[in-house]
Amino acid sequence: MSSSFRSSPRLRPALLTVALAAALQSGNVWAVDPFVLKDIRVEGLQRTDPGTVFASLPFRIGDTYSDEKGAAALRALFATGLFKDVRIAIDGTSVVVYIDERPVIANVSFVGLKEFDNEALTKSLKEVGIGEGLPFDKALADRAEQELKRQYLTRSLYGAEVVTTITPIERNRVNVSFAVAEGEPAKIGQIRILGSKVFSESTLTGLLEQTSSGWLTWYTKTDRYSRSKLNADLETLRSYYLNRGYLEFAVESAQVTISPDKQSINISITVNEGQPYTVTAVKLEGEYFGREEDFKSLIALKPGQAYRGELVANTTRAFTDLFGSYGYAFARVESRPEIDRATGQVVVTFVAEPQRRVYVRRVNVSGNSRTRDEVVRREFRQFESAWYDGQRIKLSTDRVNRLGYFSDAGVETNEVAGAPDQVDLTVTVKEKPTGNITVGAGYSSAQKLSFTGSIKQDNVFGSGHYLGVEVNTGKTGRALVLSTTDPYFTVDGVSRTVDLGYRTVRPYNNLGEEYEYVTHSAGLKFGVPLSEFDVVFLGLGYERTEITTDKGLPENLNRYRELFGATSTSFPLTLGWQRDERDSLLSPTAGKMQRVNLELSPVGDARYARANLQYQQYFPLYAKFTWGINAELGWGKGLGGRPYPVFKNFQGGGLGSVRVFEPGTLGPVDITNSYIGGNRRVNINAELYIPVPGTGNDKTFRLFGFFDAGNVWAEHEKIKAGDLRTSAGLGISWISPMGPLKLSWGTPLRKKPTDRIEKLQFQIGTAF
Repeated sequence: MSSSFRSSPRLRPALLTVALAAALQSGNVWAVDPFVLKDIRVEGLQRTDPGTVFASLPFRIGDTYSDEKGAAALRALFATGLFKDVRIAIDGTSVVVYIDERPVIANVSFVGLKEFDNEALTKSLKEVGIGEGLPFDKALADRAEQELKRQYLTRSLYGAEVVTTITPIERNRVNVSFAVAEGEPAKIGQIRILGSKVFSESTLTGLLEQTSSGWLTWYTKTDRYSRSKLNADLETLRSYYLNRGYLEFAVESAQVTISPDKQSINISITVNEGQPYTVTAVKLEGEYFGREEDFKSLIALKPGQAYRGELVANTTRAFTDLFGSYGYAFARVESRPEIDRATGQVVVTFVAEPQRRVYVRRVNVSGNSRTRDEVVRREFRQFESAWYDGQRIKLSTDRVNRLGYFSDAGVETNEVAGAPDQVDLTVTVKEKPTGNITVGAGYSSAQKLSFTGSIKQDNVFGSGHYLGVEVNTGKTGRALVLSTTDPYFTVDGVSRTVDLGYRTVRPYNNLGEEYEYVTHSAGLKFGVPLSEFDVVFLGLGYERTEITTDKGLPENLNRYRELFGATSTSFPLTLGWQRDERDSLLSPTAGKMQRVNLELSPVGDARYARANLQYQQYFPLYAKFTWGINAELGWGKGLGGRPYPVFKNFQGGGLGSVRVFEPGTLGPVDITNSYIGGNRRVNINAELYIPVPGTGNDKTFRLFGFFDAGNVWAEHEKIKAGDLRTSAGLGISWISPMGPLKLSWGTPLRKKPTDRIEKLQFQIGTAF
């Protein structure tokens, strides 16, 4: 077998072309008699490896060549997609294969892109055969052009025009360029729902994710038509009616019309409501293993109530989960309504088929290009080689989601071929950036602009470790704090946190005098999990506080310095407990969080006890509103006959305390007009979250109204309700790419002449 690129003067006139197979079937005169091959040559190759051609040929040197093998060779070579034309010629006892290669795409470029980035479209076109290094074909270019237009249709850009330019270059290559004129997106001008009688049209359109153009749709883009979103909206309408007893509700038609200039879209949905049905009985059928009472306790639908599709779905899901906790991963539960149109009644029957019990052979992790498998696996409560347990799998999924490293995490159950009693679990995660930059600022006429910031990484090098650096440059205090946490210091899930800090505190002094105290600190803390939601914290620290000057010192701080010197050391022991059941760390809508932290320093220059309690809860309300409350209590007392250290005082005011008041300005003011804080603190915050009109179900961007109350008291003062400072206002909450942002503007409702006001405040990376 050999390969040659020269022509031969002794070629027979019998040339075999693409039509060879058809010619042979009709007894064409081009047929040749079979002969034994002595040589095979290939002519015309420029880039393709000769081995690719030889591998496609159905004959070798020494084989008997025939017309059938020649036709098969042509079909195989064309099937590679590498060649524009192929011919076979017979030269005595040799076969010569003439190749005309297709051009290869050297570069794919785009001009005029705004809606998409190059990478997304390049990937999309490669799936239809247009990409660098691939053979070029005009038909593929046409398909690519149509694919680009389809991509623009998904963004409501119906007027987008695409022009393809093919530019030949050396070595049989081409550059492919797509020039795009995107135009303006078509916007939904009107959505009509026809046929509704029980519910108003405005109520129904308010349920839909897609909306007509409004004042905020430039941001939400909900006025851009999408077929998939329309289908989802139709399902929303069905669910709404099913949850109110309308079992036979149907969408009769959904018409979409576009204006001649392709800039406006109207949607018309026609519905048939049917009649409402009341549940008269709920039955069980199928195999329940004698545990019917356990399953009946899960039935959310009650006789005498209107039929509710949501409750039926919840019951079906609860049945499936309970079967899953028994090891039946593939249990089937079906609800069968038996309706009586004459009376408007329905009997609901739940039919169960448990299938077979299985155990988990293997747990696999996919999608984690950065995070190590171990970080995901250690959160799993379903073990390999154990019976399948649906409740443990759900708990495991929740734990992985609560890590905060992934935008989404789910578990798929896959049958094992040849082993009907085994399954494999695949944990699929979608990673997200885990770094966080926190920025806070405030402005007032007295303090001007103050700044706080921090850089945090929750998943350093994919290890699951936390690393944080906090920086504060505010006028009343500066800080540099380093912190790191190993969430699995032990295999049992005990965490370890190490802190190193440097802080300066410079309280306000209305006399213009300045004083400050500097604290160097180090701490070691361990977190011991007691349950899936409860953690106990134990820690030991070291603090050294130095009062750097006596200029402008408040009376109590000056007295403390005279008694114990300018430098104080303490060795605080910490004991804490936290229970967090919120449905989200960033934008919670339900659940509660409770926290208790105790600090005790029995030895050293500063001897004291300090406690801080916090309670936070969120309540989902009607129409996607959420009510949130937060309460904090702080208390401190000196030990061993010593006063409570002034530099451990609580401070009040600002975000996280009582908004509208400047940070650190609540509480007692001494004879030097300094804000010194106090050993007792109360904060009460309430917020009503309101979905921004036009954002649909988006929880990352919400409006809120707030009411705050609180104050700080010195040890000699009596806590009175009349001393509480209060404020109210409005704000915006946004889960931005840099972290959760809150911007608030408010006004004080109860204040004192000594209070400092800061009506506009914002912070990135905060809750209340």
